Parts: sequence; C-alpha cells; structure tokens
Amino acid sequence: MKTNLDYHIPVLLNESIEALNINPNGIYVDVTFGGGGHSMAILEKLDKGKLYAFDQDKDALKNKLQSENFELIHANFRHIQKFLKAKKITKVDGILADLGVSSYQINEPEKGFSYRGNAELDMRMNTSQKLSALEVVNEYDAEELSSIFKKYGDIKNAWKLANLIRDKRTSKKITSTNELVEAVQAVTPKHNSFKYLSKVFQAIRIEVNQEIQVLEEFLDQCSDLIKKDGRLAIIAYHSLEDRLSKNYLRYGNYNLKEYVKDFYGNITRPFSPITSKAITPSEFELEKNPRSRSAKLRGGIRL
Repeated sequence: MKTNLDYHIPVLLNESIEALNINPNGIYVDVTFGGGGHSMAILEKLDKGKLYAFDQDKDALKNKLQSENFELIHANFRHIQKFLKAKKITKVDGILADLGVSSYQINEPEKGFSYRGNAELDMRMNTSQKLSALEVVNEYDAEELSSIFKKYGDIKNAWKLANLIRDKRTSKKITSTNELVEAVQAVTPKHNSFKYLSKVFQAIRIEVNQEIQVLEEFLDQCSDLIKKDGRLAIIAYHSLEDRLSKNYLRYGNYNLKEYVKDFYGNITRPFSPITSKAITPSEFELEKNPRSRSAKLRGGIRL
C-alpha cells in the first residue's frame, strides 16, 4: 500500500501514532483521512484490529487503502457515532483527528482555499453543501463578517475589513479569490500581506465548513466512544481549535477553563492529558514540511 504524499504529507506522524499507543487487535478511527498517511501508519501497527476512516471530500476517496482491516466512510466526522453504530461499533480503542486542510485542497486552485492563484470563491470541503465562500462574502452583513474575521482569524481591523467588503460588493459582486484580494487591498498591510490574507481566507473557510461547530460536536461524542484506557489524539493548526482541544482534555469541557468536581471533590474529566504541553513538529519535520509549522498535537487517555 502507498499513501498519496502529493495529496497531503502527514504531520506529526510518529508522534501521533505514539500518542495512540496502538493495540494490534483494537478498533481505531482516523476522522480526517485525506491522503491516508496517518491511516497507513495505524494499519501497519494492526494485526487483527480494524481501522475506520472518515472524509467528506469526495476527492479523498481515490486514496482509499486496500486492506481487509480498513474501511473508508464518506462523511463528515461530526456524525462519527451515527456511522460507526451502523457498523455495529459502539466502542473504539483510539481516535485520531488531524484538523488541518490538506495540501491538495490548498494547492487545487478551483477549490478557492488560497489567495494564491485565481478561482471561484468556494472553499467547501463537501461540495454538496449549499453554503460556500461566495455566499459568505456577498450575503453576510458587516456585523457577521466582522465577527468571523475577529473570531476565526484574530484580525485586528476586522470591522474596517468587513465594511470594506460590504462597500465593494455593492457595485459589483465579489466572485473570485483575486477579486476578494483586490477588494481588501486598502486594509491589507503591505509589509505582511501574506499573513493577513491567510487569516482572511482561513476565517471564511472555517465559517463555510462550520469547522468549530464540527469539532465541538465531535468532542462531545469522544467520551462515549472511546473505551477505558483508550486514546484520543488531536492535531490542531490554529489557536481556537487548539484551545478547545486543550480545555476538553484538561478540564473535560471545551468551554471551561477550570476543573469540574463531583460532590466529593473529585475531578470529573473523561480524559487525562498524555503531556502537559502540546507536542510540536521537530526542526527536521519543519524543514521537510514547512506547512507543519503551526501544528500542535494533544493526546488523552480515557479514564
């Protein structure tokens, strides 16, 4: 079996496999299959075990691994329990979630994920869904746009940016990535345009694909799905996702920043963090794959 490294280079591969502490006869789930790099590494550790993988992008289906121990499910991992239950799976030994956008999705111009190159405003990971970047940019009011730029992109001049987009689209609909870049040129810092535009596109992409809501729904299901002493490993690429993962593993609730205790004063979190701090890529990995620079891996053991 071969993985498609042109589609995506797996990030923190050895570290994530180590965090899963794989049982050769266990049941595992890779909720973000992509090019199959992480799935392939999990399969190599299995004997009689089984690996289920999820991906909502139909283009990822062509990377399916040929193994009797593997099954690829074409669905969003927010529905993980529903689809596993249909396979008569109620408990698993471990789950891996790599929350990043694949290199393939970024590099394919027609998907519109990047400001580099010109394409229609799309950004949908699941092309069958209705909401796309076109609707977000042209139909959201200034207050809604400002909110997503601030929350999902941490953009300081979010209100000015949102109003500029609103003004630009009144005379002509913004339909392409180039037109969006041109529309926001007046508020884009000349000395750091790369970082600024990346944040703008990231914020729109997160809104289009409901990435934060999907992560929250996924985390809500993990404690029920993972059996005692099982493992959860999450790779995040921006602070909001990482904060949710950290809070969930440390405190038992992604919205809390303190422990919840029972009547007797015992901490009631479902997982115990594997490490006190997030695991980040090595210098060697950063040199080999610069896109891994923002990755943070957090893992937990089911209590």
